[in-house]
Amino acid sequence: QLKLVESGGGLVQPGGSLRLSCAASGFTLNDYAVGWFRQAPGKEREGVASISISGGRTNYADFVEGRFTISRDKAENTVYLQMSSLKPEETGVYFCGLPVLKDRLRLGRYDFEHFGQGTQVTVSS
Repeated sequence: QLKLVESGGGLVQPGGSLRLSCAASGFTLNDYAVGWFRQAPGKEREGVASISISGGRTNYADFVEGRFTISRDKAENTVYLQMSSLKPEETGVYFCGLPVLKDRLRLGRYDFEHFGQGTQVTVSS
């Protein structure tokens, strides 16, 4: 079974930064593209960023506006999401998932699956 484990969330002030991690349990994450999604209270899950198997291609949601960077460390078998200039409205649970179609980076609602339990990000003063 493909299981992902997210970590790195927490409480941060507006304008602050966090780095989220996505690790795999029981399989090699290096063999998959990975996407980050988030879900704010009362809202649907939305795509944030995705990265290809090689790490050479990335895709970001428009609202990222250059503030986030997705990357992967093959040696650590981990994918990261570095977030900066965070806003209060970005509070929510952040999930990582695997694409339904191999190495496809589109961030639509049904383009990714096998999400982990998520990590809570709270942006508040």
